[in-house]
Amino acid sequence: MQRLPNWLTWTRLIAVPIVMALILIDDGREGAARGWATGIFAAAAATDFLDGYLARRWHVVSSFGKLADPIADKALVLGTLLSLTIVDHMPWWPFVVLLVREVAVTVGRMRVKSTAIIPASPLGKIKTTLQLAAIGLFLLPAMPSYIDEIAWWLLIASVALAIVSWVDLEARLARARRADADAT
Repeated sequence: MQRLPNWLTWTRLIAVPIVMALILIDDGREGAARGWATGIFAAAAATDFLDGYLARRWHVVSSFGKLADPIADKALVLGTLLSLTIVDHMPWWPFVVLLVREVAVTVGRMRVKSTAIIPASPLGKIKTTLQLAAIGLFLLPAMPSYIDEIAWWLLIASVALAIVSWVDLEARLARARRADADAT
C-alpha cells in the first residue's frame, strides 16, 4: 500500500498519451473515442487528488512523488488541452500561456531544488482544479452549447489564476535564491 500513491502518479502519466490519442482519433465527432477520453481523463484527474492525499495520510511522501506528481498534473492538463485546441479549434492563447507558465515554474523550482522545496500554493491548487473542471466539461460529448461556455469561462479563470500564482511563485523563488545566496 505504501507504493500506491506513486502508482497512481504513474497511472496519470500513462493516461496522458491515451487521452490525447482518443481525442485526436475522435476528431471532433464526439463519438465513442471522445467518451473514452472523457472517462480516462476523469479517472486520471481523480488520481491527482488521491495520490497526494494518500501519501500525506500514510506518511509515504517520496522523492519520486514530489517530482513526478506535478509533472503528471502538467502533462495531463497541457496534453489534453493541446488535443482539444487542435480538434475543437479552440483559441491557442490559453494553451500557450499555461505552457509558458508551467515551463517557467518547473525551471524555477529545479533551480532551487537543492536548497528549497517550494510547495504549491493554494492559488495553484485552485488553478489546477479549475483547469481539470474546464477540460472535463470541454471533453463531455454531445453537450448543449452553454456547457462549452461554462468550460470556457472556467478555463479563462484558471489562466488568470495561473498568472497570479506564477507571480506569487516567482516571488517565493526569488526569496529562496536570496536566502541561499546569503547562506553562502
